[in-house]
Amino acid sequence: MLNIAMCGASGRMGRTIVPLLAARSDMRLSGALVAPDDESIGSDAGVLAGGSAAGVPLVADLETALSGAGVAIDFTRPDAALVNARYCRERDCAMVIGTTGFDAHALDELREIACGIPIVLAPNMSLGVNLVFRLAELAARALEQRYDAEIVEAHHRHKVDAPSGTALELGRSVARGRGVDFERAAVFSRQGITGPREAGSIGFSVIRGGDIVGDHQLIFAGPGEQIEIAHRAQDRTGFARGAVSAAAWVAGREPSLYTMFDVLGL
Repeated sequence: MLNIAMCGASGRMGRTIVPLLAARSDMRLSGALVAPDDESIGSDAGVLAGGSAAGVPLVADLETALSGAGVAIDFTRPDAALVNARYCRERDCAMVIGTTGFDAHALDELREIACGIPIVLAPNMSLGVNLVFRLAELAARALEQRYDAEIVEAHHRHKVDAPSGTALELGRSVARGRGVDFERAAVFSRQGITGPREAGSIGFSVIRGGDIVGDHQLIFAGPGEQIEIAHRAQDRTGFARGAVSAAAWVAGREPSLYTMFDVLGL
C-alpha cells in the first residue's frame, strides 16, 4: 500500500484527486496539507472532496501531513511547492508536482532537489494534453515558418498565473520542433501599433473568466490554410488521473527530474 500525501488538499485538484485515491486498492491518502489560513483545517479530506470520510484531517503542519508518505502530490503555488519539495528531500519522499508558475531560479532549485529524490514535474498531467505536446512538436517540425504559430488558452477566473503552464509548454514544443530558442520566439503582449508579425514568432493569447476548466488551442496559420490542434477539458478528472498514475509510477524510482512523457512512455 502506497501512502500519498496531498499538498493543496482543499484546492480544485486536491478535491478531485482525493476520491480517486479512495477508489484504489494500492494507495491510500495518508496526509492532507493546506495553507495555514485555510478555513477547512480540521475537516476530513474525504468529506471535503464530496465523498465518504477518509479519516485524514486537513492540517497546515508539513511534518504531520507528510508523516509516513511515500509520495507527495503537490498542487499548491510555486513558493509553497518549493518549501514542500525541500522537506520531501529531507524525508526521502518522492513527489509529483502539478503546480505551475515556477520562475527560472525555482526550476533550478527543483532540479537540484531532484538529485536526492525522484520528482515528476509537469505543467499538465493529462494523457490527452501530453499527446498534444507531441503533436505540436511534430507539426512544427513539418511546417515551414511561414505557418504562423498562435496559442490561445482559457481558464477560470481564479487562476493566478498567465499564460498557463500548459500553454507555455505548447510553445516550447513548437520551438523544439522548429529548432529555435523559445524565449526569443515567444510574444506575450500586443498593444497599439505593433507593426507586421515577425517571422517565426510564437504568439500567446490569454482568456480568464468564469469556471472554465482549461482550453488550449494551437493554430498554425499558413498561406491558404489553417491547421489547429486543440484540447478542451470537460472537468479535472483527466488531470487528476494522470497525477495519480504518476504517483504510482514515481514511487521507488531513482532520484531524477521526470516528466509525464516518462510516465506515459512518450
